[in-house]
Amino acid sequence: MNLFRYLCLKIYLLMLKSTNYLPAEWEPQSGVQLTWPHEDTDWKPYIQEIISVFLEISRIILHQEKLLIVSPDIKATEALLKKNIDNSLLGNLRLLECDSNDTWARDHAFLTLSTGNAPLLLDFRFNAWGEKFAWEKDNAINRHLRDSDLLKGTYKDEMDFVLEGGSIESDGKGTIFTTSTCLLAPHRNQPLTKKDIEVQLKRRLHAQRIVWLNHGFLAGDDTDGHIDTLVRTAPDDTLLYVRCTEEDNPQYAELKALEQQLKNLKTMEGQSYRLLSLPMPDEITFGGEPLPATYANFLILNEAVIVPTYGQKDKDEEAMATIAKAFSGREITSIDARIIIRQHGSIHCLTMQYPENVII
Repeated sequence: MNLFRYLCLKIYLLMLKSTNYLPAEWEPQSGVQLTWPHEDTDWKPYIQEIISVFLEISRIILHQEKLLIVSPDIKATEALLKKNIDNSLLGNLRLLECDSNDTWARDHAFLTLSTGNAPLLLDFRFNAWGEKFAWEKDNAINRHLRDSDLLKGTYKDEMDFVLEGGSIESDGKGTIFTTSTCLLAPHRNQPLTKKDIEVQLKRRLHAQRIVWLNHGFLAGDDTDGHIDTLVRTAPDDTLLYVRCTEEDNPQYAELKALEQQLKNLKTMEGQSYRLLSLPMPDEITFGGEPLPATYANFLILNEAVIVPTYGQKDKDEEAMATIAKAFSGREITSIDARIIIRQHGSIHCLTMQYPENVII
């Protein structure tokens, strides 16, 4: 990199923090959103099991920061929390009564830009990963939040563009990572081309560059390859990614190609990324179908990281140790995600963090 380009980049990065940008997930948070499971969701056959998982996630978040819960029955949800969680933590609890189709807050919640003034709450269109399922109630949640007194920020209508939070990763420095398999999939934003979509992402997210990852998939995934199941950003130009070592695994070739693309990838400063590989969980099935188990779907909090585990002791421990290397100083905790993946997502998919000064 020549000196002129280097100085221009440094000036850009300094300006970025005083203008609109999409923060990295490890930057200071005001809290996290959960959209609570109920009998009218696909969780119905094992509703008590998933509620137990939600209570566990809630307990960890409430120890750290604020928790915003969207539920169709906030009295019942609040009573459940009071029964199962230390009341000293409930000062961090915020509740919004609103119906929902499902519980994947990562994909229907606001994407929030930090600014020099009030945060920008971007309300993108959610259509259930290309109209695969019902979505109308989920797609209205942000408008109910806009009309509440729970969030601070300026609402921005982005409903003319389909974008799920799980489909993008930000390094907080102007780079947005995404996958071509997802953003170019049917029923998202056709007839926009890849070039068109890149222009839209840069404009709407105030990004300087878009990195398209062209390989990798998980059997059982119905998001068309959300990046938060495959590759995650971490401080100090670190990328954590899913690595498959079994050559007879049907995902091997694609994940090997993903690994090679990451090895060839450079930062905006022209440096190689620090790459940390996560193990591939042994196959988990439900009803005879493979489930998309992945350690990449962890949730970063202000002082902790919640890692999904799958009852596979050696691989669970390896994943937690690897994630600890990426997030020095944060407590690494875990939640058994085998119930969550029955609906083809994991911990990160269920949650959405908000930057500081957003949840009131």
